[in-house]
Amino acid sequence: MSDHSKKRQSGFSLLEMVISMALGTIVLGSAVQIYIQGVSATWTVTQRAEMQQDFRAASVMMTKDLSLAGAGLGSGAAIPLAKPTTPQFGCDQTAHCYLNGIAGTYPLQSGSPYMYGLIPGYNLGPILNAVQGATDTVTTIYTDSTFYLNCYSAKITAKGVVTFYQPTSPATWTTLGCLPNTVTAPQAVNDASLGLTAGDLVLLTLGGTTMVAEVTGVVTTGVDPSGNTTYIVPFANSDALKMNQTPAGGGLNTAALLAAGSSSPAPCGNTGPCRLLAVTYYIDNTIAPPRLMRQVSGHSPVPVAENVAYLKYSYDLFNDSTGTQAVNQADGGVSLGLLPNQITKINILNMAINSSQMGSQFGQGNGYQRLDLQTSVGARNLSYVNDYPN
Repeated sequence: MSDHSKKRQSGFSLLEMVISMALGTIVLGSAVQIYIQGVSATWTVTQRAEMQQDFRAASVMMTKDLSLAGAGLGSGAAIPLAKPTTPQFGCDQTAHCYLNGIAGTYPLQSGSPYMYGLIPGYNLGPILNAVQGATDTVTTIYTDSTFYLNCYSAKITAKGVVTFYQPTSPATWTTLGCLPNTVTAPQAVNDASLGLTAGDLVLLTLGGTTMVAEVTGVVTTGVDPSGNTTYIVPFANSDALKMNQTPAGGGLNTAALLAAGSSSPAPCGNTGPCRLLAVTYYIDNTIAPPRLMRQVSGHSPVPVAENVAYLKYSYDLFNDSTGTQAVNQADGGVSLGLLPNQITKINILNMAINSSQMGSQFGQGNGYQRLDLQTSVGARNLSYVNDYPN
């Protein structure tokens, strides 16, 4: 018969179990905390990298457009526009206007609207923060140097219609001197990627009158007596930007210009017409989160960056008459009686972008990250004279 031990086997006491569970909980909690911190750090780095990428793209695009303000517009960078209805910007072909729900209008000089290379929009943007107040807009206007419309001659062939012609013998694209050295011919006026489309602005000199007109439809083609292709461009009245006006005082459809011949040299490479780019930056808060938008002429705006929290500018100007400088003018010098073409520098006082909200992820309540830009951009194409004080 086997001899079984009568000794009882001892286990863990209740106290030991409690201590073991407490120690296990501490170790597990520490591991979870380390994991949360790692995930949070990864999220933060990823979020900031994404925000910096968006911010860099937006700031590079904006500063490039601002630096080109007035380029190609000629001496003084001020072009008289049609009236009596004041032309506008910030609207597209759907007749919708985007600058805080309304259109921007061109500044008046002696009662007449003028297109300047830069148009400040002080407090014309929406209010995103009651403490900070209204945001700003800005519009920069310059010629499109990538589209060689200046190689063509232009003639009004019907009311509200301009035909663009190729040079006739003995003139050639090369002898006209309108092309860069590496280019042998300009793009077609109806080129699929770069050609004129409805909403484009064109600077023309016809019958000795310089004017800005808006393309209002599809470009069609024809043939001139020499067999060359011609391009027929509609500039009808009642355009979205109110450039093509019939009444006296300006406008492409003025009866006195119906019989005008080929265009005389215009301030676009000194050889002919050119396309203008009127680029407006503004904040759209009609959707969430607010976005920085970029609109070109009469085309629909496109987003540049999301989560925009603020946008504010000021301007340095030089008074050609008195030889004095005015710095950090939030209204673009309006209160001092100065004109936009006396602006020498654009100061981006604050362009702020917030990241996506982290909220209370893992109970951490990490909230937002934010990036702010403060910089200045020179505008050497705007002044009447080349005076830039130190």
